[in-house]
Amino acid sequence: MQLLWDIFLLYTRVSLFSWGGGPASLALMQRETTSALWVPPGTTEAVPWVTPMEFSDAVALGNALPGPVAPQVSAYIGYKMAGVPGAIAAAAGTVLPTTLLMLVMIVYFFKIKDSTTIQAMLKAVRPVVVGLLLWTAYDMAYSVFGVKKLGFSAATVAGWDKLLFVLATFLLLTMSKINPAFVIFGAAVLGGVVYR
Repeated sequence: MQLLWDIFLLYTRVSLFSWGGGPASLALMQRETTSALWVPPGTTEAVPWVTPMEFSDAVALGNALPGPVAPQVSAYIGYKMAGVPGAIAAAAGTVLPTTLLMLVMIVYFFKIKDSTTIQAMLKAVRPVVVGLLLWTAYDMAYSVFGVKKLGFSAATVAGWDKLLFVLATFLLLTMSKINPAFVIFGAAVLGGVVYR
């Protein structure tokens, strides 16, 4: 029961202290879950909730599914730690606190949304959200490509095929109106053939 409470509280903290929606919360979620320690059943050694590679896998799976990515990633990690109850605790921690806060705040926001102070604050927060997304992409590249912090390793050069996936995805989404789900599905099919 304590583990479920810890899972719920961690995701509540992530949801309450991240701005910009689900993808923007991934940066804080990654930092929290890869540094939080727990002792898996049957062992005595404390390990991180997830490794950076496991977090990347959770994001990839979450993006392959319809719906918001943050609850999906949290459910993945919660399930790894405590099965279905862990997945429920993680998803609840990700969604419930901010939903309740939104219900309370929405009444007041419509009264103050045109305030020059609120508009000025939002102008500063929006670029920070872009920075958080860039940091998340950079940190995920570290585990996916073997990128060393602020440099490249031989593993990155050897992983040129993954860079082609990145470039092809960026070009497809920038130059067409293709649904990202089709890009993810196509990559999964191609990966199943090429990397088998």
